[in-house]
Amino acid sequence: MFRNKPIQLVQEENDDLIQMINPEQETDLKAEDLPEELSILPIKNTVLFPGVVIPITVGRQKSIKLVKKAYQGNRIIGVLPQKNAQQEEPTIDDIYRIGTVARIIKMLVLPDGNTTIIIQGKNRFSIKEFVQEEPYLTARIELLAEEKANLNSREAKAIVQSLKEAALKILKLNPEIPQEAQVALDNIQSMSFLINFLSSNLNVDVSDKQKILETPNIIARGTLLLQYMSREIQMLEIKSEIQKKVHTDIDQQQRDYYLRQQIRVLQDELGFDGPDKEIEALRKKGEAKKWSADAQKQFNKELDKLGRVNPQAAEFPVGMNYVEFMLDLPWQEYTVDDFDLKKAKKILDQDHSGLEKVKTRILEYLAVLKLKRDMKGPILCLYGPPGVGKTSLGKSIAKALNRKYVRMSLGGVHDEAEIRGHRKTYVGAMPGKVLQNIKKSQSSNPVFILDEIDKLRADFRGDPSSAMLEVLDPEQNSAFVDNYLEVDYDLSKVLFIATANSLDTIQPALRDRMEIIEITGYTREEKVDIATKHLVPKQLKEHGLIPKDVKFAKEAVEKIIESYTRESGVRTLERKIGTMVRNVAKAVAMEEEYDKEITAETVRKVLGAEIFDDELYQGNEVAGVVTGLAWTQVGGEILFVESSLNRGKGALTISGQLGDVMKESAVAALSYLKSNADDLNIDHRLFQQYDLHIHVPAGAVPKDGPSAGITMLTSLASIFTQRKVKQNLAMTGEITLRGKVLPVGGIKEKILAAKRSGIKEIILSEKNKRDIDEIEKHYIKGLKFHFVANVAEVLKIALLKDKVEKPMQFVFAEKQPA
Repeated sequence: MFRNKPIQLVQEENDDLIQMINPEQETDLKAEDLPEELSILPIKNTVLFPGVVIPITVGRQKSIKLVKKAYQGNRIIGVLPQKNAQQEEPTIDDIYRIGTVARIIKMLVLPDGNTTIIIQGKNRFSIKEFVQEEPYLTARIELLAEEKANLNSREAKAIVQSLKEAALKILKLNPEIPQEAQVALDNIQSMSFLINFLSSNLNVDVSDKQKILETPNIIARGTLLLQYMSREIQMLEIKSEIQKKVHTDIDQQQRDYYLRQQIRVLQDELGFDGPDKEIEALRKKGEAKKWSADAQKQFNKELDKLGRVNPQAAEFPVGMNYVEFMLDLPWQEYTVDDFDLKKAKKILDQDHSGLEKVKTRILEYLAVLKLKRDMKGPILCLYGPPGVGKTSLGKSIAKALNRKYVRMSLGGVHDEAEIRGHRKTYVGAMPGKVLQNIKKSQSSNPVFILDEIDKLRADFRGDPSSAMLEVLDPEQNSAFVDNYLEVDYDLSKVLFIATANSLDTIQPALRDRMEIIEITGYTREEKVDIATKHLVPKQLKEHGLIPKDVKFAKEAVEKIIESYTRESGVRTLERKIGTMVRNVAKAVAMEEEYDKEITAETVRKVLGAEIFDDELYQGNEVAGVVTGLAWTQVGGEILFVESSLNRGKGALTISGQLGDVMKESAVAALSYLKSNADDLNIDHRLFQQYDLHIHVPAGAVPKDGPSAGITMLTSLASIFTQRKVKQNLAMTGEITLRGKVLPVGGIKEKILAAKRSGIKEIILSEKNKRDIDEIEKHYIKGLKFHFVANVAEVLKIALLKDKVEKPMQFVFAEKQPA
């Protein structure tokens, strides 16, 4: 609207012309003032309204002739708009029949040859007939009178007010319109001129303006104009909103672009690569990577996504971490196995003393792998007490195979996502520990130690044991899917080795997927060998000493083993040796005199008084004390059962924090003695007039298990008969009420515990003889075994015929008369 700026142009040309558009001045012409035949000027792209002054550029030859002749005469012409603005030579059929009589105010000839005229509209007219077409159009016309209307009516005033408000709103929405237009609007008082002035400058099609011009009633004309103006206001409001949004977006984009350009310049100066270069570098690395088609597709998809993300957005580093993790994984990258089995056997023997069964099984695996070259590895589970070398076996296997070695500790893992990983959509998402360790090893066939697999725990975050099923199942792990990676990864070439202290806490389905290899404790001779070959050199190195600085005598190592450690493994032994070495390291560092050879006496000085005393385990000079054998998660232990009698009413008391199984064993043993009292020369009155107390020392330690039956029965038989138990004797086995001795488990651990404690003879069920046959001879050297089938044989071996030195004198109450 107001795009032609008629008022401004007239003022620039001649200040005297301002009076010609004064709305208070009469501008209409009378019929007698007009020639009989009026020259017709076709115009395009606009419509002339009465009272309005507009400039028109005349370019057609016909129009130039018309304008020059009219300007030299009365300057009156008729102006008709073209129907089609593209028509260069309009005919009488190409122009409207209603137009405006105009007066030429000024004519200007421009340097480019064009002619510009300034005209003012006077009256509306209609064509009666065209008279000629050459050299320009002329026609007979008829002036159109305005229909009468009450300009003082409320309707007319409302239209005038609405038109002015709409015009002001358009001025506000369109910043291209000069502010002088508002002054012109304020000076217009005539409704007719207001409508003509606004219609002339309205931004609508020529056909719409022509409709306004042809409308005879001024009220109807104002209403139609108001409709067009309302439509333009809506368009301007939408345009303004769009421009505001676009302007804001462009400003932000320009700001981001400017900052990114500055960052890029600084990075170039400092030698850093921008994100685009970095993405292209990653793409080139991906092209050289050996991986599956699915992995390649996923990688390229993530890179394409990164290219569309602003580097400053939070999603960019997340995506970058993902693609870098994909690149870091060793897809189809394998180390070459060394199948020299003799070398492997040599390495295993050097690194580990004993453990023959385990080393034989490992060599069998290597032999099959050598022959087949593509073996879906069985999952080995090394099961045994702490400190026996389960984890270090994995290192030896990796060294023997020339494979990479990784270890994953599962102790305390209770979140399934630690195995399978998190979804990338989560905040702080990470891949699972399995793939993290594979990435660390830079090989897809490492020796993978799953340490402490029995310590997996389930909670509200999932069951990691179930997640491990896919990892350890040879039929599934060739397509292991990590939630973070979202692409199949082949774990079938990985040699998984699990370690566990207990099988009870391992999920049955998970345990079924593993081959259990039991590792028992070490004998004293094996511990001496391990300490000499491995532990002492290791501690010397860790404490900055060399072999010539100190030497351990054999009796010193034996002293530490016998008097300061009681375990199946060698972990405590290593700590004690470390204490001895630190004592030497202090003397060396302070340049003090010290004995370079560590003897048994030196051990006692440094470590203090003996922690374990052999006589403690042989003290059964009194009746009722029997040594039993028990199995624990840390190996075998000896167990003492003590019984005592007191005057009372035959009550039974059991103490020592025993479990239900051991309590039932005690009750079963007492029942057997009661039913066989005559055969054992036990007075029946003892069961009625004396209270029996059975106690297992170390009451703060929970104890349970089906292996103390014959131990408790022997203790009760000893206290009731007051016969001494044989020296250096231990036993293990369960009983029935009929006196049968049942076999028990953990035989090797129990035998090692007995040997450590100085036991010389052991009573076992005859069905446990097969367990003894599987144990290597050097383990049982110096031990005598008694294999029994019933309780009578146990008591015959365990109880001496002689009574103890000071037997109890039983006193019985006299029988009451009936």
